[in-house]
Amino acid sequence: MLIKFNSPDEEQEPTLYLKECITAITNYLVDEVPSRELVGLSVRNTENVQDKVVGISLRRRDQLKTDVVWAVLGKVIQSNARFGLSDRLKVHLDHVKMPIVNGKRAEKTKGRSLDVLSAIKKSIVVVKAAFMCMAHALVIAMAKVNSDPKYATYRHGYGLTKPVEELLKASGVDLSNGGGLEELEQF
Repeated sequence: MLIKFNSPDEEQEPTLYLKECITAITNYLVDEVPSRELVGLSVRNTENVQDKVVGISLRRRDQLKTDVVWAVLGKVIQSNARFGLSDRLKVHLDHVKMPIVNGKRAEKTKGRSLDVLSAIKKSIVVVKAAFMCMAHALVIAMAKVNSDPKYATYRHGYGLTKPVEELLKASGVDLSNGGGLEELEQF
């Protein structure tokens, strides 16, 4: 979505006007999104292409408040060498639908199974570990993001023991009883 702000009225304070616009935009973007699903935003100034993209990480929809968006946009305004209300901002909303049912029900759906899809598609990685699978998934993801030459080996489930132990030791996270969002946030 491309956004261009109109100039505020003469009697209206520009900061208050901008905050009202941000509130309206935020409410518009996430109005139809259920509160349990994840949303994230990225904002880019299209007038000055040298400016960096600034984003809001994925979070539950009910946690994406106007104050959070306002704080991030404040960073954009302060960090960019040139920013004006007349600049065009490109706002991208990332929306992740969270699964509602357990994995056994997914096996009954039509189409290809996850095993078949993961063999065909390189973008789907199946973590084969039965224990500490969260740590295994994080090591695989970090290897992908960092272009680690061992990514292909990790993707197939090999050579993960030592990196997983190092990750757990460095982070101090205990996954002996499994892991959820709380443990993920500790990483």
